[in-house]
Amino acid sequence: MKTNLTRRELLQSLAGGLALASLPRLDAAESAPAPGGFRHSVCKWCYKDIPLAELAAAVKEFGIESVELLNPEDWPVVQKLGLTCAMANGTTTIVKGMNRREHHAAYVPSMIERIKLCADAGIPNVILFSGNRDGMSDEQGLENCAIGLKQIVGEAEKRGVTVCMELLNSKVNHKDYMGDRTLWGVELCQRVGSERFKLLYDIYHMQIMEGDVIRTIQESHAYIGHYHTAGNPGRNEIDDTQELNYPAIMRAIKASGFTGFVAQEFVPKRKPPLDSLRAAVKLCSV
Repeated sequence: MKTNLTRRELLQSLAGGLALASLPRLDAAESAPAPGGFRHSVCKWCYKDIPLAELAAAVKEFGIESVELLNPEDWPVVQKLGLTCAMANGTTTIVKGMNRREHHAAYVPSMIERIKLCADAGIPNVILFSGNRDGMSDEQGLENCAIGLKQIVGEAEKRGVTVCMELLNSKVNHKDYMGDRTLWGVELCQRVGSERFKLLYDIYHMQIMEGDVIRTIQESHAYIGHYHTAGNPGRNEIDDTQELNYPAIMRAIKASGFTGFVAQEFVPKRKPPLDSLRAAVKLCSV
């Protein structure tokens, strides 16, 4: 069975359905973004040698409002310092995700529970993954993911939490990952049909897989709930050593009307590493 479709083949296969067009609660409604712009976040794993409380206190000083990809036990640490966790860890894994029905028995109840925890803590978004193909067709994966997600989004709608599936590259970092194209992710959003299910558009990953980042944002922003950054090649700093023009990309995100979070997810090279993060936030503040 052929599982790695070309863009032309995927367009043809989806043609019938695709139509691109004890701490204080920190609700998104209570901490609205500045008019006309998105908000800044950072992924904790990139700064693994810095304790979470120390990182949160430091980044707050230069305009970052969130430290993300945290588990529930870590949320109070950043909330105590007046920050949020813009994207909580979910319960799926990159390799074993929502594209197999046999995983739904575990993931549907665990994701519903995680959504409830997010809502109670005022956390706006929670991440999940498609899983690897492992011989499955992209069309079958779409069907299976939609079946599982439709069992989850009702709770997300009720609780005001957005479930985001991350798009990852299957060329360099995550071999065989199914959700590796924006087109596939948009089709999944349309099948699920809920404003509480969107894509986490990782600029680094999608540059590797398909490029054309700004046009994709312009055409598909309605299906994107969150953004991640990093330089390519190598998930390096977002400076002039790599091929992405981040100020232009940030202007495109801003022009789309997006008022959610953009999270820095590059691996810093400078010493101290927070100098890299400070420079990246400044570069992206368009």
